[in-house]
Amino acid sequence: MFHFKQFTIHQDQCAMKVSTDACILGAWVDVAQAENILDIGAGTGLLSLMMAQRSTARIDAVELDTPAFEQAKSNIAESNWGDRVEVFLGKIQDFSSDKKYDYIVSNPPFYQNHLKSEKVQKNQAHHTETLSFEELLDSVLRLRTTSGKFAVLLPAYEAKVLEDLAVSKGFFPQKKLTVRHREGAKILRVIVEYGTASVFLENTELFIKDAQEQYTAQFSALLKEYYLIF
Repeated sequence: MFHFKQFTIHQDQCAMKVSTDACILGAWVDVAQAENILDIGAGTGLLSLMMAQRSTARIDAVELDTPAFEQAKSNIAESNWGDRVEVFLGKIQDFSSDKKYDYIVSNPPFYQNHLKSEKVQKNQAHHTETLSFEELLDSVLRLRTTSGKFAVLLPAYEAKVLEDLAVSKGFFPQKKLTVRHREGAKILRVIVEYGTASVFLENTELFIKDAQEQYTAQFSALLKEYYLIF
């Protein structure tokens, strides 16, 4: 169980647990003006709840794994925003909606050539066999509004693979956040926001901790609306 300032995440039925990088994604996305948001790969419901906390948007979340789907539904029902967040069971490749989304967010499976776990649920959560990058992008392009944005969290190599594929489809990186544990450390994750227009790329870095292993002011400011310790 993970307690935030305004909601609680139960995660015993989910392969993908609450992680620092997912929390950074949920806090970083600019959804203040969004009307309809889509969360691809809901997991525990963490991202949907983080976005619901600081927006008035209607949020749809899609989850492939049945136990995770049930847990996301339960976490959302216990929150203050259950009336505007809905979770759907199934593959995003098969998902259809009577509306388009002006902001789409995903913390997708990304391991492409790594050794697999013996647990099927964990494999689905971590490996791209259930959702390739091409299928992910095609789903985003099919479900977004003409001016809709897409934010995605990936390791550095996979982020470059997806970026090359996105650009080939006329979908361009507009904002990028490179996350490192501390200054000088290897890249932990990259968060990229895509849009149709090829505009100047806003590129920033986030260090989670300083040389004394204390949370940086930058990280604290980003997560202060969520983490109980701030």
